[in-house]
Amino acid sequence: MLNRMYHVWLDIRASFWFLPTLIVLTSVLLAFALIELEEYTSASFLDSWPRAFAASVDGSRSLLSTIATTTITVTGVVFSSTLVALSLASSQYSSRILRNFMADRGTQTSLGVFLGIFAYCLIVLRTISGGENQFVPSVAVLTGLMLGFLGIAILIYFIHHLARSIQANHILAEVASETICAVAALYPELSAQVKPESDIELELQGTERFWHPVAATKSGYLQSLDVNNLVAFAAKKGGVIRAQQKVGEFAVSGVGILSVHGFLPNKEEAEKIANMCAIGRQRTVEQDVTFGLRQLVDVALRALSPGVNDTTTATMCIDQLTAVFVALNKRDIESAFRCEQGQVRLVLAGPNYADLFATGFDQIRQNAAGNVWILKHLLSAFRIIARDTSAHERRTVVLTHVLAVTEVVEETITLTRDKDILLAFAKETQNAVESIEH
Repeated sequence: MLNRMYHVWLDIRASFWFLPTLIVLTSVLLAFALIELEEYTSASFLDSWPRAFAASVDGSRSLLSTIATTTITVTGVVFSSTLVALSLASSQYSSRILRNFMADRGTQTSLGVFLGIFAYCLIVLRTISGGENQFVPSVAVLTGLMLGFLGIAILIYFIHHLARSIQANHILAEVASETICAVAALYPELSAQVKPESDIELELQGTERFWHPVAATKSGYLQSLDVNNLVAFAAKKGGVIRAQQKVGEFAVSGVGILSVHGFLPNKEEAEKIANMCAIGRQRTVEQDVTFGLRQLVDVALRALSPGVNDTTTATMCIDQLTAVFVALNKRDIESAFRCEQGQVRLVLAGPNYADLFATGFDQIRQNAAGNVWILKHLLSAFRIIARDTSAHERRTVVLTHVLAVTEVVEETITLTRDKDILLAFAKETQNAVESIEH
């Protein structure tokens, strides 16, 4: 339940309405507070600042009406501009990065401030009255004027922020940064294993018919597993829980998403275990590093398509992928087992380093046929990644991809000069990867 509530909270935070709603509510409370403050403010103090607080009924109404009208008009422009930016990002880069745009704090804050100023002016306008019971909340009116100037500053900021947010380098850097944060949170630093995984695999062999499936409660993408509670539950029952699917894969209602060994869960326990899997309509990066890589790859593939043919954007994607894999090199991602007091309690489905590397670079290589610059940039990225890791198995994975790029060069580069240069660079990269000693 806590895991699901956490993902509901993430969805709320990433929504386009949550932060603006908070700002509007804050503005309304501020308006009421300043109106009530008028009753406790001495008349002598207000009279001592006539140019600041001596506003007439008609002047106050005109001022607040102008601010409210202008602000709601600007709000429409901001909303329209945001939709245009979302449309451009979806068509030019990838629809999977729209979540990043909607979760952008700058855009949400700008929209919330404009709506908040509008709501503030409405509340204060309602309290201004003339005649015998004349009442003008001078402090609130002055604050409304200051909020109007704040709206001007926010508008300038929003224009700058929106122009920057649709640039390819900013989008890719945000996706890579989010993915690297997920890597740091999800995978532990490299360290010695408590028990060799080969021994664990031998222990689990031959027990397949004793695994009991736990079905998913609804269809959707597996967003995360509540690892700590799964381990604790398995330890309490004296058994082992195994994930049948990787985080990020599509789960089908009624089909096994987990399986248990060593105990037979009743209906209530099976439902409790299933609820430790968060399933939603879209993938998230928090426990799904593959999705972060997928976003960068999608942008690269769009850039390499014949209709776009944007080699520079594709190279920036490779640069950001390189940064992600340098971060992955410092993490233990091969271990599929989670233990409690030396006993295996949870078996994860992956992915391993080779799977992540294939996700990051296979499709780019396949779509870079004949593109000299992209193929060379891939080789440079592989050299950097291999140089940064001390694990022989990981360098072997990198070497496999170097050889694959070499094969693409031999088969798709037609000009002799370009082919010779690339093959020489590929050979240098191969030698560099093979000769790395730590």
